[in-house]
Amino acid sequence: MILYYAPFTCAVAAHIALEEAGADYEARRIDFSKTEQRSEDYLKVNPKGRVPALVTDRGIITELPAILAYIAQTFPAAKLAPVDDFFEFARVQAFNNYLCATVHVAHAHKLRGSRWTDDPAAIESLKAKVPETMSECFALIENEMFTGPWVMGEDYSICDIYLFTLCQWLNFDDVDINIFPKVADHNRRMLQNPSVQKVLAAHAT
Repeated sequence: MILYYAPFTCAVAAHIALEEAGADYEARRIDFSKTEQRSEDYLKVNPKGRVPALVTDRGIITELPAILAYIAQTFPAAKLAPVDDFFEFARVQAFNNYLCATVHVAHAHKLRGSRWTDDPAAIESLKAKVPETMSECFALIENEMFTGPWVMGEDYSICDIYLFTLCQWLNFDDVDINIFPKVADHNRRMLQNPSVQKVLAAHAT
């Protein structure tokens, strides 16, 4: 498999999941500062011009929740999701889709406001709203969605990997993670994970 990623994007989650699964893969960096995501070669991989993208022996998968689910299902021995329990797996998917469709979008308003409007004043308004919307998202996770000690309960899963990845954006979004004690403790524990440490080091170089 080949993972296309850009440093410290949501592709961090796919990268960690591949490490946790013990997968045989190659990681290829896409340099956003050089707009490589819009290059002719990369658009052949992912016409959306975004990361991550995962090349498999059956084709290319895009969209992070789908990639995480694929990794969990392809490497069941890693126990990254309850793949044999359809209801519990649906709960995993529900959490990860909330992160993708709501939390990530709220964060994107700070840097990607031009996706929604061309009005400079409106773009600034979107930026100003980010601390509030991200805080609301994480309050919901903290109070209603986080079971503990891991997101889904006793078992570590791809939800933990995805949540950790988005937590790394909170400081940039002017949100103090420590106002969410369960999420903050989860983040500290994830930082001790060898796979997490390996991936973060790779993204930092």
